[in-house]
Amino acid sequence: MLTSPTPIAAVASLAALAFEPSLLSKLNQLGPRYTSYPTADRFSDAFGVEAYEQAVSDRRAMGARHALSLYLHIPFCDTVCYYCACNKVVSKNLNKAALYLTYLKREIEMQAALFQGMNQVEQLHFGGGTPTYLSDRQMNELMAHLHQHFQFAPDQLGEYSIEVDPRTVTPKRIVTLRRQGFNRLSLGVQDFDHAVQKAVNRIQAEEDTLRIIDAARFAGFRSVSIDLIYGLPKQSLTSIAQTLDKVIAAAPDRIAIYNYAHMPHLFKPQRRIADSDLPTPASKIDMLFLCIQRLTAAGYVYIGMDHFAKPDDDLAIAQRQGRLHRNFQGYSTHAEADLVSCGVSAISAVGASYSQNEKTLEAYYERLDRQLLPIARGIKLSMDDLLRRLIIQHLMCHFELSPASIEMAHPIKFAEYFAKELAQLKLLEADGLLLLEDDWISVTMKGRLLIRNICMVFDRYLDPVKDPVRYSKTI
Repeated sequence: MLTSPTPIAAVASLAALAFEPSLLSKLNQLGPRYTSYPTADRFSDAFGVEAYEQAVSDRRAMGARHALSLYLHIPFCDTVCYYCACNKVVSKNLNKAALYLTYLKREIEMQAALFQGMNQVEQLHFGGGTPTYLSDRQMNELMAHLHQHFQFAPDQLGEYSIEVDPRTVTPKRIVTLRRQGFNRLSLGVQDFDHAVQKAVNRIQAEEDTLRIIDAARFAGFRSVSIDLIYGLPKQSLTSIAQTLDKVIAAAPDRIAIYNYAHMPHLFKPQRRIADSDLPTPASKIDMLFLCIQRLTAAGYVYIGMDHFAKPDDDLAIAQRQGRLHRNFQGYSTHAEADLVSCGVSAISAVGASYSQNEKTLEAYYERLDRQLLPIARGIKLSMDDLLRRLIIQHLMCHFELSPASIEMAHPIKFAEYFAKELAQLKLLEADGLLLLEDDWISVTMKGRLLIRNICMVFDRYLDPVKDPVRYSKTI
């Protein structure tokens, strides 16, 4: 399927993958994506505002002043994409956004007051929904409000990103976004094939997407990322190969290729997708390998799971330097930063805690009307949670683990504490997913495709019998 000569490094990488469809099929099971550990389904409503405020107080007492990462959730879209599993509000009534911003600004003020004196921001991400549902004026006011209440690192140091739907913005809007302080752009594409787009109710002309990428480069954005999905209805190897051709030609700095998780029992819009239109599990595996093959041949670094980046992109550099992190936006830099999230359903990660805001607008507004942070649930991590989170982060981001380094940071004997887990890892070692040595656990290139399976071994909450409907397939 390759249309151009394959670089030597890419050939070595592909050879090391030793792609085995039968093995992937055997191990393709339901499991978490580990954007957090413990995963969000383990959060409890016993964790509330007081517990969150205590987590912030504990961070303050530690004395260290790490920079913050801010996430803002803008839930609105004017149309529904059938594949979408995000928390969103579909409406063409722009007044809803005006009301939402009133409450969002109130939450921002409350969070900023909590972090007074340690509110330096080095990372900002606007997600949704469609953040550009907001007008230029609304975005100006929101950014000014953020800068009024938080201190932001200079543009050359900070990473300030926004998700953009190319169907809803013009090149002029892209220039405006850069002027408003954003320096990274993420574009949803999913697939350029018209039949696939029609099946998921997202008609998006290739020309519109390319025009926005060109505008981002003209405006001086440091990085442009494209999101694709494999496993969509009507999708085939041919359609995804043609999409890859077009994406590679556009040369974005990062590419994320997500596995479509068809879970209509959880996400109502997916009920409009016919099961008969979905590719077979075997076809999905072929699609994944094609994506890895084509993108590594084009010079992209396979970061892991679903992320690719150019070698000089900050994501690839962070991985080489051991600074890569995984959070609710996927792979990320700034591993040391606390994540403070504002907006309906948004999840924060502060110190040894996770907390999630109310999931409906009504409940979100009601909490803020009572002058309370809109936290609905969360979890305080135990020492065991922190230990396992560290292990899962290392495996997800760096694909290797030093038991000796774990023993230096925690009062355990690794081989004794994780005796059961090591026995399970030996089974995965027999399948060629990793190497178990006295001083290292190393994930093979084959194992990178199934890194979720490896991490699941260390998840003490996971019960495959009780939890199967909660998760997507690992491939």
